[in-house]
Amino acid sequence: MLSLRFPRLWLGLGWFAVALAIFVCLAPIEKLPQPPTLSDKAEHFIAYLLLAVWFAGIYERHRYWIIGAGLLVMGIGIEFAQSAMGLGRHGDFRDVIANASGILAGLTLCWFGLGAWMQWVEALVSKTQVGKS
Repeated sequence: MLSLRFPRLWLGLGWFAVALAIFVCLAPIEKLPQPPTLSDKAEHFIAYLLLAVWFAGIYERHRYWIIGAGLLVMGIGIEFAQSAMGLGRHGDFRDVIANASGILAGLTLCWFGLGAWMQWVEALVSKTQVGKS
């Protein structure tokens, strides 16, 4: 794990985002608010990109493959669960492709410079708090 001042907070928020993503993907679609006119695949791409960037902000580069594999397994599991539930949702292999593309894009952004974003946020907050004293 990267050297962070609030690692439990960041992990807790990340796992909350994972739980929220799972809930949104498995809840009956008519019970969910309908987002603006984004395609389903764009929603998958953006959600998994954000999850990948979030967790890559917590862990070192050598753990990115674990983040990617974990998110990919989660996405595949959700698609299987959607197929099995019979609540108006259905699994779609194209969703897995969109998820994988989002994961790859997020981890690539972090690999090439964005990976320490959470440390930057903490440093900025620390400077802001020092300035108010």
